This record gives sequence, C-alpha cells and structure tokens, in this order.
Amino acid sequence: MKKVLDACCGSRMMWFNKSDERATFNDIRKESHILCDGRTLDVNPDTMHSFTNLRFEDESFNIVAFDPPHLKNVGDEAYMAKKYGKLTGDWKEMIKVGFSECFRVLKSGGTLIFKWNEDQIRVSEILSLTDISPLFGHRSGKASKTHWIVFIKD
Repeated sequence: MKKVLDACCGSRMMWFNKSDERATFNDIRKESHILCDGRTLDVNPDTMHSFTNLRFEDESFNIVAFDPPHLKNVGDEAYMAKKYGKLTGDWKEMIKVGFSECFRVLKSGGTLIFKWNEDQIRVSEILSLTDISPLFGHRSGKASKTHWIVFIKD
C-alpha cells in the first residue's frame, strides 16, 4: 500500500517527482491541454474520484496532500481553471466534506498537508469548514496568498 495520497493532484505541480512511487495521485479530472505558450498541461491521476468521496478504506495513508480548487470566479476554458480546477455549486459544503474525507483516510497520527490560495476566498473562511485545529502553516508566493497548513490526526 502506498503511504501518501494526493487527494486532488491536478497536474502534480507541487511534486518534485511527478511519478513518485510512494504516492497515489487522485483527481476527478483526466485531461490534457495545450497551453497558449505551447506547453502541455496533463491531469493524469492514478485513481479518478472526487475528494468528497474517496474510495479508500479508513486510515489508509500516513500523509494526505489536500490542494483543492480555490477559484470560483474563473471561466471554464481559462488557463487558471485548467491548471487548478474550479469551485462550483455549494463549494463550502464540498470543501467541508473534502476535509472530512481526507481525515477519514488518514491514519491516526498521520499528517494532512493543506494548500490554499486566498486570491478569492480567505483562508480563515476555509479553516472554519473543519473542526480539526491546524498545527502550523506558512505563506508563500509573490503576494503571500498561498498558504501551506499542516494538521495532525489525533
């Protein structure tokens, strides 16, 4: 059994090794796009299901990476939507259930790494969607809008 789950991997942008054998890469999308600069953007997960309904047994992974879509105001064909996905419908409930699912498949004592860009939605609003308290975090990016937040499952 692999030890790490990337619950919504997209094109695996944050991974040093996009084929890391220790990880299961999951996403609801499987698609390929030629970008305006000629580069190819591939979303090619190992497993395909929503992070709101992860088809893994309870406590299956030591580490879960949770980097859900963070944009609600973006066109379907926009580069940013292709790269990061798009929040639709009742996105608050979707993120809330996503947190629950990620914690469900995380082993006791395991680590959840959560990544959020607050370009459109503040991180405080997102953290209110889970009852689990974060351990620590860090801001990054040019405008310090990307937050990396670490949780431990007790």
